Parts: sequence; C-alpha cells; structure tokens
Amino acid sequence: MEILRADNITKIYGTGASAVHALSGVSFSVKKGQFLAIIGPSGSGKSTLMHILGGVEQPTAGRVFVDGVNIDAMDEDEIAVFRRRQIGIVYQFNNLIPMLNVEENIGLSVTLDGRVPSLSRIHMLMEELGLGERGGFFPGQLSGGQQQRVAIARALLNAPAIFLADEPTGNLDSRSSQEVLELLKTSNRKYRQTMVIITHDEDIALQADRIITIDDGRLVDDQVVRE
Repeated sequence: MEILRADNITKIYGTGASAVHALSGVSFSVKKGQFLAIIGPSGSGKSTLMHILGGVEQPTAGRVFVDGVNIDAMDEDEIAVFRRRQIGIVYQFNNLIPMLNVEENIGLSVTLDGRVPSLSRIHMLMEELGLGERGGFFPGQLSGGQQQRVAIARALLNAPAIFLADEPTGNLDSRSSQEVLELLKTSNRKYRQTMVIITHDEDIALQADRIITIDDGRLVDDQVVRE
C-alpha cells in the first residue's frame, strides 16, 4: 500500500538569471511501513525535498500525496492541521521549547491542535525511548541524545502516516547516534511506522530498507537494501 508519493517535484528559488533549481522533477513513492533513507551531498536538495514532503514548503511544480491526500491542494490552515495530525517531523536541531518539560514538549503538537494529549501514550513512548523517569525534566537538564528522543516521541505521538527526519543524528556522538537509529528501527518494525530519513552518512543509510540518492536536485539512484 502506497503511503507517500512525490510526483515530478520541482523547486526553484528566485527568478531569471539568479534562479536556483533546488529540485528538478523528482518522483518516487513509498510503501506503508517502509524505512527509506534519502542521501546526497550538501546542497543536493535533499532537505528541500523533506520540507516539501512534510508540507513545510510548497513545490514550484509537482504534487505530494500523503495517504492519498494531495497536500499541495490545501491552504495554509488546512496543511497546518494535516501536518500536526499525519506528519511527524524531526530536525537535526530538535526545536524543543526550553520552558516546557519533557511531557509538555512531547504533547505540544496535540495541545496546539486544541486537544488534550493522551498521558498514557506519552508515558508509553517515554518508556520505549528510555525517558521514563524524566517527564518533569526541562530540555536544559537533558543530554543531546535525550533531547532528540523527546523530539522523536513528539513526532510519533499521533502515530503519523509518515515520520520525516532531517539529519536526526547529525548533532550527536556516535553512541547516541546509533541509539537513536535503533529506536527508529524499532518503531518501524514494531508499529510498521513509515520512516523517511535525510542523511549524508552512507553507514546510517545502509540501515534502512531502501536508499534514494539525490544529486544536484535530481533523483539519480533508487536502491532496495532489504525487502
């Protein structure tokens, strides 16, 4: 079952002679439960692609479908609600709110949606991510790896259709990086959570089911690592 489709995605910044073609006709689809890594050198367009897949940016041309819904046809309010409910996003810099504790940070997207977060699900995610005793801690009291786990829990709280991560281990030491990756792999296998990870690290990419390579704004390779 297809859960994500990028259809001829093009992104151009600027106009005329100063125009920059960040993406040029990128197309692919992702099956439900797949763990996909998107790799490429710095400036290749992979982060721009993630922003478009997550509805954070609009493509200049092309369409993105998430669970059968064309997100590019939505207005700003509609995409904001859809993103909170159906798309989990984690960045290299985890964007936690310093004055909110761990539980509050995890539940933030649900709170912003005008709903009450499920404490039982928050606590379940905290236990699975090794944060069980830190619900009342604030981001400044956590290690870098722990902060990234909070960001991951926040992104997984709604059991989104897709989970997107942009260099999720780029700010961590090797041990914390592998721990975070193992947590993502566990979520993928245990709950069939669809994962799309942007990385420049081929060793990290090889732990995924499939690797797409982006270079100079174009999809240049699509390799299945494991079924």
